[in-house]
Amino acid sequence: MQIKHAEFVMSNSKVAHCPKDRLPEYAFIGRSNVGKSSLINMLTERKNLAKTSSTPGKTQLINHFLINKNWYLVDLPGYGYARVSKKAKKEFQKFITDYFEKREQLVSAFVLIDCRHDPQPIDLEFMEYLGESQIPFSIIFTKADKLKPQALARNIEDYKAKLLEGAWMEVPNYFISSSSHGDGRDDILNYIGDINKQIAAD
Repeated sequence: MQIKHAEFVMSNSKVAHCPKDRLPEYAFIGRSNVGKSSLINMLTERKNLAKTSSTPGKTQLINHFLINKNWYLVDLPGYGYARVSKKAKKEFQKFITDYFEKREQLVSAFVLIDCRHDPQPIDLEFMEYLGESQIPFSIIFTKADKLKPQALARNIEDYKAKLLEGAWMEVPNYFISSSSHGDGRDDILNYIGDINKQIAAD
């Protein structure tokens, strides 16, 4: 899939205020500093579509971007927030879960995982929540360019093994990406494109 059009539509903290049309939505979420904004900019080939920052936890609202005028990329706040108050964390958590549980337009989520680190409990817990809530999702391992190929392969295998030790009968669908090198872009966009074709055909 080629992205010919990408525009910011709105930011808000209430699911009821999200776009009213019925276009399919794909939500991107991960811990703070996982490289989400850079990934979104890489996928859309727009340098500043999503705001990047050296300060983790910059995204604090539900952000809708209209792609090719026929689907939404949704940028969600991280579930491991840095330097925000306990009250703010609770508010973020509520509208994150509200979005996943109430947003009928949501087709699939993408959970971003920094491939350089050992499996983190908060990531595993969040994916378990999605599974228990029957919300389709894929994993995107980010920052693949930061590791040598052997170390990258070893870390991915370790993560897969950890998932199978836990609640999963099989490893969820996953992609390996590098925002700086463009790795994974075509695979992720073609995956979304294929789902959109299936939706249009139904």
